[in-house]
Amino acid sequence: MSENKEDTLASFQNITGIDDVGEAFSHLEAADWNLMEALSRVMPHEDAPLASPHPIQQPEPPARHPVESTNGFRPPGYDELPGPSSGFFAAALQNHHQNQNQNLNLNQPHLQQRFPTSQLLAQLTSSINLDPASSQNNNQNVIAFNIHFNQQLYQIRLPSEATVEQLKRKIFDKTSVPVCRQAINGWPPSKASDAQQPGTRICNLDLAPENELILVDLTDDGFMDTEQDEVTQRVDKTFTIHIQFESDSPLTLSFPGRTTMQDLKMNVCDIKSIPVRHQEWTGWPNGCDNETTLAQSGIELSHRFAVRSTARAAQTNSNSQHNAFDVVTVDSESSADEFEDATDFNNAEYIFTDSPPAQPLNRHLIPNNTDDETSGSTQFVENYKARYGEPCPDFFVGSLEGAKQLACLRSAKERKLLAIYLHHGKSILINVFCDQLMKHESIIQTFKEKFVLYGWDMTYESNKDMFLSSLTACISSNASLTARNIKLDKLPAIMLVGKSRQLGSNCEVLSVIHGNIGLDDLLTRLIETSEMFEEQLQVEIRQEDERAARDQVKAEQDMAYQETLEADMAKDAAKRQKEAAQLAERKRMESERAEEDARRESIRLVAQQSLPQEPSELEAGTSKIRVRKPTGDFLERRFFTSNNLQDLLNFVTANGFLIEEYKLISSWPRRDLTAIESSQTLETLKLYPQETVILEER
Repeated sequence: MSENKEDTLASFQNITGIDDVGEAFSHLEAADWNLMEALSRVMPHEDAPLASPHPIQQPEPPARHPVESTNGFRPPGYDELPGPSSGFFAAALQNHHQNQNQNLNLNQPHLQQRFPTSQLLAQLTSSINLDPASSQNNNQNVIAFNIHFNQQLYQIRLPSEATVEQLKRKIFDKTSVPVCRQAINGWPPSKASDAQQPGTRICNLDLAPENELILVDLTDDGFMDTEQDEVTQRVDKTFTIHIQFESDSPLTLSFPGRTTMQDLKMNVCDIKSIPVRHQEWTGWPNGCDNETTLAQSGIELSHRFAVRSTARAAQTNSNSQHNAFDVVTVDSESSADEFEDATDFNNAEYIFTDSPPAQPLNRHLIPNNTDDETSGSTQFVENYKARYGEPCPDFFVGSLEGAKQLACLRSAKERKLLAIYLHHGKSILINVFCDQLMKHESIIQTFKEKFVLYGWDMTYESNKDMFLSSLTACISSNASLTARNIKLDKLPAIMLVGKSRQLGSNCEVLSVIHGNIGLDDLLTRLIETSEMFEEQLQVEIRQEDERAARDQVKAEQDMAYQETLEADMAKDAAKRQKEAAQLAERKRMESERAEEDARRESIRLVAQQSLPQEPSELEAGTSKIRVRKPTGDFLERRFFTSNNLQDLLNFVTANGFLIEEYKLISSWPRRDLTAIESSQTLETLKLYPQETVILEER
């Protein structure tokens, strides 16, 4: 922060009497550090009553959000903006008061009554040497931007020498959209590429004195390539984190961009011994959660945070309350719950009667700092029954994840709604809600038939934070945010959570029933939500039935196919067996035929070798024998008449006609020569000089 801003801040606080540096800083930021405009916001107008000596509180600018804890995070405030910390401003303010004891204090009642606002501002101008003419000259080089975002218009004025990065930081101040998620449309086309460079001066972008720009928030579901590249580049960069503690020395740490918020909290826990659930952070941009990395969060490479320990704050409050009353001696054997009950007694507003109440008002159902969700649920049910008695709704005992699985992670026909009962011991509605509504038979029966009921006590912040973290992990971040935003005057409350295909793959909050409701309305809301959920499930049930029918048909088809396959396999096996037998038979027959052929060939060769030499035609005493084969062809050979019949039979055998298969018949007289003594000569048998014999099969 420049020296002029330091002086302006100190002067603004001195004049208005606003001691809160953050509040003063926000007023000046909203007025673009124009002291006159900031004072006009805070100072009473001429027509306003001047009854109070304190400054009139103006509404916060649109970009400022209520400082509300959200899962350990708080929206960004003055302490996360670039520049010195609040301690620096406090020191500057003290020095300013010491050096300017004679400065004009416009917050004094008698001054407000004697002078109208215009005169006070004029006197202020002269006292702090503000020259209106110089301000007018400075405004001549100012460029105005009208930023259109979420159907709202944000006006920003910057010097012409400012850079695009400074413009984006101003947009972040107005809209809470981190720089890394800003996509700005509307630059002059010729300068669109230059406008993407953070260091480009806006005077070099050919802009008009007043410009219309459109801002697009590039959320996790819609990152553009350029923005994703920017986040990717920031992952490997080193972030310097300056952490200011409420009652401890500051801490400076360095982490790579891939470090998550959860990792950062764990490091603070290791160094400062502050459990994560007790850490309340100020300085994170909106939309961040424990899984967000430093690169994705949109913070600068050097950033300041403030961390507050809720446990120490609670202990401080407890000590202050204890000191406000008489000292009570506590037995060393007394339990912590008894001591906490005594604190509740001091805080409660009782109307004392002759018969004191049997139980203290606003008694918690889960002890403080419960670390185990299952044991907390068990104590909740036991204390609920002990306090409100029977009849009592049937609460699920165990973890929230177990209740979710029992209710939501089942088939559509068996699925139920998860009813999460949120109790708070300091709510004025709990007695009526628990003693009357939750004990009614119809309510108990409805919960038993259509819901899985899970209860938790949100009285202590430690238990509340643990349960909200469990809600984020088991249900959704939206469910955790919904539970956190339920105000105390609306508690107790019942969150109805369901899961169906129409709602997506995750569980979602269908309805929230607040404690300021009557019996009939409560029963109607439960039944209506259940019927709506069952109607949504009908489509899924029908799909499951159709899928089951298809699976049944497919199973039957598979069984029939398996049976057919087995029959075909058996048939193929029989066929193969038959073919194997036939093959073996063919081999046997071929083997026998081969043996037979070998035997016949052997006989033929022996007969051929036994044949006598054939005589020539010129030799005397020869006989010409013609053998007529069954095919009609003839075999012819000459023999000597002295050759015997066996020689003729050998000739026939040598030509492949075995005598055991064929008969040799003489034509005249007709006789079977194979039946005659084979040693007789041809001459004796009258088979010369020539003869024709016939071969016949036997």
